[in-house]
Amino acid sequence: MAVSVSAVVLLAIIVVLLVRKGGLKVGHAVVSALLGFYLASSSIAPSINQLTVKFAGFISGVKF
Repeated sequence: MAVSVSAVVLLAIIVVLLVRKGGLKVGHAVVSALLGFYLASSSIAPSINQLTVKFAGFISGVKF
């Protein structure tokens, strides 16, 4: 749960920055958000969740 909340916050910040810089129009952001909601209720949602968790685990294991 914490990984998905962190990912949502990070993605929301990125979308806000893109909208403010003019690289992303508000309409495009809304359509992308709606796509996310529909994907969350689809049968592919568990696979996306597993991929996200594995990627987050990979990133957390990277040593600088």
